[in-house]
Amino acid sequence: MVPVIALVGRPNVGKSTLFNRLTKSRDALVADFAGLTRDRKYGEASWQGQDYIVIDTGGITGDEQGIDELMAGQSLQAIEEADAVLFMVDARAGRTPGDELIATHLRKRNKHTFLVANKIDGADPDSILGEFAHLGLGAPIGIAAAHGRNINPLLDAVLNEPQAADEISTDEEGRVLPGVEAIGTRIAVIGRPNVGKSTLVNRMLGEDRVVVFDQAGTTRDSIYIPFERHEKPYTLIDTAGVRKRGRIAETVEKFSVIKTLQAIKDANVVIFVIDAREGVVEQDLNLLGFVIDSGRALVLAVNKWDGMDDSEKRYVKIELERRLHFAQFAEIHFISALHGSGVGLLYKSVDKAFASAMTKVPTKRMTEILEDAVKEHQPPMVNSRRIKLRYAHLGGSNPPIIIVHGNQVDSIPKSYTRYLENTFRKVLKLAGTPIRVEYKGGDNPFAEKKVKLSDRQVNKKRRLMADSKKKKKR
Repeated sequence: MVPVIALVGRPNVGKSTLFNRLTKSRDALVADFAGLTRDRKYGEASWQGQDYIVIDTGGITGDEQGIDELMAGQSLQAIEEADAVLFMVDARAGRTPGDELIATHLRKRNKHTFLVANKIDGADPDSILGEFAHLGLGAPIGIAAAHGRNINPLLDAVLNEPQAADEISTDEEGRVLPGVEAIGTRIAVIGRPNVGKSTLVNRMLGEDRVVVFDQAGTTRDSIYIPFERHEKPYTLIDTAGVRKRGRIAETVEKFSVIKTLQAIKDANVVIFVIDAREGVVEQDLNLLGFVIDSGRALVLAVNKWDGMDDSEKRYVKIELERRLHFAQFAEIHFISALHGSGVGLLYKSVDKAFASAMTKVPTKRMTEILEDAVKEHQPPMVNSRRIKLRYAHLGGSNPPIIIVHGNQVDSIPKSYTRYLENTFRKVLKLAGTPIRVEYKGGDNPFAEKKVKLSDRQVNKKRRLMADSKKKKKR
C-alpha cells in the first residue's frame, strides 16, 4: 500500500510550501499570512522510485472558534488517516503553546511522528535542538522548504521507516481509505460563493470531507478527492466560488478563481450549482458560458430546493427554461445538499454525460447521419452553387468533435451548424455534453495549374473567335 504522510502544525509554518516541494507542483496556494489552507489537500509524490501520498492541512492553534474550529477538525482527521505525520514547527518563532498542544495530541495517538523545524536559514542548529526537545518527539529535522534545503534527508528518514511503508491506512470501520491511485471520472463542482458546493461534495461522499461554514469564500483552493462508488472510481473537485471580477479584491481570491477555472478544464463533467432562492444571475451565465466554451459535460444542480412553496418553484423553473436555453442539453436536478434529497440521482446524470462526451461512432455511421440530415434540409446556395457536404467522422471526445468534409464550407451559416449539432445529438442520443461541428474544405488541385493548349486547339479557338466576330458584324 502506498504510504500516506500528513503535514500538520500551527498556521503559517510552511506546510503548503513543503507540500508543493514534495509534489513538485504548485497545487497548494501559498501566501504570507495564516489560515490560507482550510481543507485537506491530497497530492501524489515520488522519491527514489517510491510513491507516497502527501496531505496538506490547515493550521491548528488550540483556541479555534467558528470556521477555524472546522479547519482544525480537518487537520485532526488527516492525522487519523496518515501512516506518518510530519509535525512542522517554525524555527524562527521558537516553541509555542500551540506546538505543545499538537505534540501532546500526537503522543496520545501513538502516530509515527517526525518533528520538522522549518525556516532554519541562518539559525543555530544547537539552539533549535534545545528549543524543541521539550516537545518529547525526538530531535527535530531542520529544513528550509522554500529553498528545498535538507528535503532529501527528511524523506530518507520518513520513507525508510518500516512502519510507515508497511501499514495500510484505514478508517474507523476498517475500510481502506482512498488514495489517489484511481482517477476515474473527474467531477468539478462549481458555482458562485455560498451556493452549497462544499455541502454537496460532503453529501456525495457521505462524510465531512471539506469545510462547510455559513460564510462566502470558505473554500479557497480546488480540492481533489478520489473515491469509489459501487466499485467505480471518481474524483470530486470542490472549487472556490467565482464572483464578479469587479468584486474580487484579495490576491488570494484571484488565485482561487484561477484554480477554479483550471479545475473546469481538468474535469470530465461539471456539476454547476445554482441557488434556487436567488435564481440565475448574470455571473451564473458567464460561468456557464466558460464551461460550455471549454467543452465540458454539464449537469445542473438547483440547490436549496427544500422549503420553497409551489408558486416559487414554478417561477424558478420558468426562469431556468428562459435563461438557460443555450444549455438545454444539460439535465437539471432540484436538490437539497443539506438534507440529501435528489443528490443520489446526480451520479446517474454524471455517468450519462461522461458516456456521451466519450462516445465513439464509426465513420460510416456518422456519414449516414450527415446524408440523412442533408436530405431533410439541404445547405443554402452560395454564388448560385449548392454547398456540398460529403462525409463526416469523429475528430475528438470530451466534447465530441464532428468533422464534416465538403466544399464551400466557409460559407455555411451558424444556423445550419446548429441544425447539424441538434441532428447528431438526437440520433446518437447524446445528453449532457456540448457538441462541436467543424468543417474541412477540399482544395481544388487544379486551381494553380494553367492548361496548355495544343497547336490544333489554338487554331480551332482562333477560328471560333473569328466566326463569332463575323456574326456580330452582320
